[in-house]
Amino acid sequence: MRYVSTRSSSDVTGLPFCDILLDGLAPDGGLYLPEHYPTLTAETLAQWRSLLASEGYAAVAFEVLRLFVDDIPDADLRAICERAYAVEVFGDPVVPVAPLSDGIWLAKLSEGPTAAFKDMAMQLLGQLFEYELGRRNQTLTILGATSGDTGSAAEYAMRGRRGITVFMLSPQGRMSPFQQAQMFSLDDPHIVNLAVEGVFDDCQDLVKTVMGDAAFKAAHNLGAVNSINWGRVVAQVVYYVVSYLRVMTALDAAGETVTRVSFAVPTGNFGNICAAHVAREMGLPVDALILATNENNVLDEFFRTGVYRVRAGAEETSSPSMDISKASNFERFVYDLLGRDGARVAELFTRQLPEQGFFDLSGTPEFAGIRQRYGFISGTSTHADRVATIRAVDAADGVVIDPHTADAVKVAHDLRASVAGPIIATETALPVKFSATIVEALGHEPARPDAFVGIEDLPRQVTDIPADADLLKRIIDDHT
Repeated sequence: MRYVSTRSSSDVTGLPFCDILLDGLAPDGGLYLPEHYPTLTAETLAQWRSLLASEGYAAVAFEVLRLFVDDIPDADLRAICERAYAVEVFGDPVVPVAPLSDGIWLAKLSEGPTAAFKDMAMQLLGQLFEYELGRRNQTLTILGATSGDTGSAAEYAMRGRRGITVFMLSPQGRMSPFQQAQMFSLDDPHIVNLAVEGVFDDCQDLVKTVMGDAAFKAAHNLGAVNSINWGRVVAQVVYYVVSYLRVMTALDAAGETVTRVSFAVPTGNFGNICAAHVAREMGLPVDALILATNENNVLDEFFRTGVYRVRAGAEETSSPSMDISKASNFERFVYDLLGRDGARVAELFTRQLPEQGFFDLSGTPEFAGIRQRYGFISGTSTHADRVATIRAVDAADGVVIDPHTADAVKVAHDLRASVAGPIIATETALPVKFSATIVEALGHEPARPDAFVGIEDLPRQVTDIPADADLLKRIIDDHT
């Protein structure tokens, strides 16, 4: 399997997985994707269902990943998966599912060390980075941006890893107190937290600007843990496969015959649902991909109208991890949508979007067939919707969900009549990370795991900076 940039021409020779794992962003500013998607058959899925029952999540993760990774020996890749998805890290089983009302299921992705779905990819990425750096006898400087959960998941996954230093950018005051505490309480010389004046998009722009300086990137061996890194996306493909297998097993046991499922995914940066798109392209039996946004509804606007229009800034909401107005992973889907035409993608993202602030695909034949070909439908949720949905799910099912998951469940209910079969909503985080909204909805604090008691009272290790790429480079220079 080889990987190409979303902006490359068809005659470009692809790179192996481990090269693009450490590279992050392609030199031309595009994002890496495999030259083709592997194909899943009904027989393969049946085998994986048996494997999941007998050997667990890590065994299935290995089988999925080896379709995309051919430059790590099978024995080593299996060991990496076993370490990343040990029950000591995620509990047993890894990624359980739970039924809610109205044919909706919850894929529980937040049982990891930072109580967010980002752990599912970051724990694997940490193992992969350490393995490959050891093979090459290299060090890696990770530069990342977070709107909430990526930062803590990355820092917890990378701390203590040989040869890795992390610089994590976050928007000042835009994360919940719990999210800030998870990151800023870490006292480690190889973890550097930088709070940027502005919004998440400013942080993401800084990462792309610094990554775009080829000489600086090479001098510091810069890598990425944001979902611009394909390693993040492919790790997330695994839990779509596993949650599908678990729901199908549960329905079979109940005597229900179902051939396809749909997924409802809350998203702002298009990373999580990009993995769902890849799983569907591989042949996972998925009817609809239900994209749920909050008030920052750039992606919902595109899938309704065909116009992708970035905003001047992201609105601050009660589902802050989705407070994003520039969806960096969206380029991967556009590449597939436009028949993998790198020149067209480059025109959209390097000329039209910067010059006019939007691009319009509404009149193209590709957009006209987007629901039938790719399964996408979308909707938006507001603060009032989140509060009402948290309250309703608690009353009907006795389950407390976080605000981002509530966005997914709300939009799933709105679009229920448009899809066939069960809907699997992907959980974003444990409710404790967003206690203010839970208190507003339910009148009491959410349950807090013992590991997080008193975390907000710990000393903070963070430096405030303006959104200045040159200053960021100097900080990286001084630290390394």
